[in-house]
Amino acid sequence: QVQLVESGGGLVQAGGSLRLSCAASGRTFNSYTMGWFRQAPGKEREFVAAISWSGGSTYWADSVKGRFTISRDNAKNTVYLQMNSLKPEDTAVYYCAASKYSTVLVRTTTRIDYWGQGTQVTVSS
Repeated sequence: QVQLVESGGGLVQAGGSLRLSCAASGRTFNSYTMGWFRQAPGKEREFVAAISWSGGSTYWADSVKGRFTISRDNAKNTVYLQMNSLKPEDTAVYYCAASKYSTVLVRTTTRIDYWGQGTQVTVSS
């Protein structure tokens, strides 16, 4: 069992930055691919980024490539999402996710084993 708790969301102006954190409980954290998804009002939850258990492999949605960075610290059971050059269209609830699938395959919500409760990110224009 893995429990995920996100933090770091908030309100920021377009062009600004935020760093989201996801703290995981459970001794098996470093055996999971970790990812971030987001869901805007009236839209489906969509994949943002993923990182392998070792941190050696990452995968991105085209919409955030070059602006967002995902990283993890297995000693702290924490995964991060550094978001730069934020745009109003990045406004959404951001969810941390854990999966046994690889970084490429974890893009699908049905392949997620555990979800966090979400943290709101609002980007004003």
